[in-house]
Amino acid sequence: MEKHIVKVLKTEFVTHNVKRFTLEKPAGYTFVSGQATDVSIHKPGLENELRPFTFTCLNSDEHLEFTIKIYRGHNGVTEKLLAVNAGDEVILHEVFGAINYKGTGLFIAGGAGLTPFISILRQLKKEGKLDGNILLFANHTGEDIIIKDELDEMLGNNHIDFIAEPVAGEKGRRIDKDILKQYLLPAIKYSYICGPDEFVSQLKNDLLELGVAADRIVVEE
Repeated sequence: MEKHIVKVLKTEFVTHNVKRFTLEKPAGYTFVSGQATDVSIHKPGLENELRPFTFTCLNSDEHLEFTIKIYRGHNGVTEKLLAVNAGDEVILHEVFGAINYKGTGLFIAGGAGLTPFISILRQLKKEGKLDGNILLFANHTGEDIIIKDELDEMLGNNHIDFIAEPVAGEKGRRIDKDILKQYLLPAIKYSYICGPDEFVSQLKNDLLELGVAADRIVVEE
């Protein structure tokens, strides 16, 4: 199995529970925006605790980047990543397919499900191909929104946030079939969904019921 031990160059929190890792990039290591790899921590007893994470950088970038939600209280790999900082090492494995961009689309993300879309949207920006793409981004609170300013800068009014928790007397908003129908514009060729399993399953069913062809719905396989 392919294995690369790489040094962590920088870490920073981008929200209260999402940590960005900038890593060395092994020579010849390539990926397509939306893809992922298994990562483990290069410390005794942790080398074989692999978890899949999506690249949030571009393949053309000098370094690798992962943007990872930390789940505290589970004693899992992400919680252990709290203690991983610049100078530490992690182990990268083979790149595998997650979500690949196929054409102008409606991106539907739930929480950390945004991560495969980050690299895709950054790549589209670099290529001047963001026009027509729309992002619907669901989170529990406003504080949970990952890279909000960058999403606003890239997509403008085509970045729409849905916050489940009521704020200032206003009801929370969720992505449902009526919302999807509103944003399934003629220019939309594909619908991309990523998030918790139940979120993905429900919205995929909603899209199918709205007449979207199954081969036009892209999810992690």
